[in-house]
Amino acid sequence: MQNYPSYRRTPLGLWAVVLLMWAVLAPVQAQTTLQGQLVLRPLSNDDIAAYTLPASTQRSGGLSTVGLGQPAYLEAQVSNSIAAKDIAGVDWALTSKPSSSKATLVDDPLGPKVPSFEPADQAAFLVAGRKMLRPDVAGIYKVMATITASNGATLTETTMITAATYVGIQTCARCHGGGPAGTDWSMAQSWSKTSHSTIFKDGINGVASDHYAVSCLGCHTVGYDTDPAAANGGFDDVAKQLNWTFPATMAPGNWDALPDALKNVGNIQCENCHGPGSTHVANGGDPRLISISYASGDCGQCHGAMSHHFKMGEWVNSGHAVTTRDPSGPGREGCVGCHTAGGFIAKMKGQQIVNTDYNAINCQTCHDPHGRTSPDNTAHLVRSVNPVTLADGTVIQNAGAGALCMNCHQSRRNAAQYVATTAGNSHYGPHSGPQADMLAGTNGFTYGLSLPSSAHGDVTEDSCVHCHMQVVDATDAAFTHAGGHTFRASWADTNNAKHDLVKACQGCHGPDITSFDFPLIDYDEDGKIEGVQTEVQHLLDQLSTLLPPAGKPKTSLAIDSTWTQPQLQAAYNWLFVQSDGSRGVHNMAYTVALLKASITNLGHTPGK
Repeated sequence: MQNYPSYRRTPLGLWAVVLLMWAVLAPVQAQTTLQGQLVLRPLSNDDIAAYTLPASTQRSGGLSTVGLGQPAYLEAQVSNSIAAKDIAGVDWALTSKPSSSKATLVDDPLGPKVPSFEPADQAAFLVAGRKMLRPDVAGIYKVMATITASNGATLTETTMITAATYVGIQTCARCHGGGPAGTDWSMAQSWSKTSHSTIFKDGINGVASDHYAVSCLGCHTVGYDTDPAAANGGFDDVAKQLNWTFPATMAPGNWDALPDALKNVGNIQCENCHGPGSTHVANGGDPRLISISYASGDCGQCHGAMSHHFKMGEWVNSGHAVTTRDPSGPGREGCVGCHTAGGFIAKMKGQQIVNTDYNAINCQTCHDPHGRTSPDNTAHLVRSVNPVTLADGTVIQNAGAGALCMNCHQSRRNAAQYVATTAGNSHYGPHSGPQADMLAGTNGFTYGLSLPSSAHGDVTEDSCVHCHMQVVDATDAAFTHAGGHTFRASWADTNNAKHDLVKACQGCHGPDITSFDFPLIDYDEDGKIEGVQTEVQHLLDQLSTLLPPAGKPKTSLAIDSTWTQPQLQAAYNWLFVQSDGSRGVHNMAYTVALLKASITNLGHTPGK
């Protein structure tokens, strides 16, 4: 008798059970692709305070280039499309290191409850696991993390860490201190004109502040880290070798009396932001062995220290910190010029955009730390204050620092041409955020009319910056929630009480203004004078009621190919005003004129 495989003798009833189990489990098993990343997590003073870490915990900029004895905080992240309970674990391996190194991967002091550093990562990823590496020998270290899900799916990510010692500005300037202006070879020259280049000098000379102290050196000098393991040529190491002590009195002459070896690693310079350079230098300037970071931790390692260094505390509450990831990655070169740090930097440099990787709009995006910017804005290192040309050909000049914002906060449509040639579809309308067009009073659909425009775009020295980056007192409830690098002009607290930053308004509108929504004119013509933003909202409601499906106000429009040309014309203006977001504050006259013209063109009378 022939012996058949055992499955030939399996009862049919059991096969039915097996098939049913397969059908139930198939969707889980089909999810075999995990998405995630292995990042080097920054650690700021704000983190140390917020998560009650020991005061001795070493800070980090999250760079891939680290000093000997300084930590690289490794974080394996997985897309939050799966639940935390479905992460089975992470296997870590130090796959390569210098032959004489005894460094190992150890548990990270942050623990499992501390979130990721980047707000955008917090929104998209879960922390699957953490480790820490303290390199002990200069050279290259490679780390691999394999994330496993409960269904057996795996994701393996690797990263390279370069360990080095600090060399100081004299060595960096040998290659980066000459050459044509604006090139990588002249960065030390432009940097020398920035406040970074003299911050320690001014501090010990008594110029920077009246409370300068040793605690400032961790950010104001190169490689300052008093941890015993961090012997890497940083300022503290050189000071110890020279028996130098911090001066008792901050006074002119302290800098001049400083030994040259300490001057070489004094102030905020190249290696504060790019990491220690000895391995980079020893290998002929290999760019892979020095960090060029678009992540916020590079600046946040110093600008994240409440209560006096609060720029990171503001920025994390901004929309820029969580800008959408959707328009990034290969094929999105036309989008990343505004939606990612690397894309915007290339755009401002006039370079072809090739880097489509996602990084939120952060410090480095808008500020050039090397100081290669307009001479009129060296104090803030704004990347560009050049005139901005809108899609309809309007050129905005003399916008001050706000000109930088206008490169992205514009409609990207020539309204007259676009409306005349574009059929209705779900993406119809101006690109989101046409604030520059609105401020300038241009590029709405005007029906061929000459529409009035308000003066806000002309009376503020720095346009956008004047109102959106107002200084908020530390005792104000809106502190770090509005103004400054939140870029928000108002904030609603947990009780939904609205805080409008009206100080910028009071210079023209008087000290009695307490809200943006102050009464002025009956713009909607309903016989009542209400707040200006309320009046504009009523006009928006009137207009949306006339658009399909007619009959009631709308908060969004479902535009498709059935919409008529008059409906599309009106829809463009409704979307233009809605997306501007200010409810008329940016340009009340133009806003009201566009909405009324649209209502009238649809055969109705405003207010009726």
